Amino acid sequence: MRHPRPDDPDLPLADLMTRWPQTVPVFVRHRMLCVGCLVSPFHTVMDACAEYGLDEEDFLAELMQAADPG
Repeated sequence: MRHPRPDDPDLPLADLMTRWPQTVPVFVRHRMLCVGCLVSPFHTVMDACAEYGLDEEDFLAELMQAADPG
């Protein structure tokens, strides 16, 4: 069984925020409504970045830093 990673392109946002709750402030800082959204079990980071007009690579780097600051 593989272990999920925050940069998995198929990982739903709800799963990402549940497994790495320390990533929630990244979404809030970007004024994204993904936290608690009913669509978050179906949307990925790519979907959210497209919806909010964010650079996926930069946003993902922020999430990775938040998920593993060490």
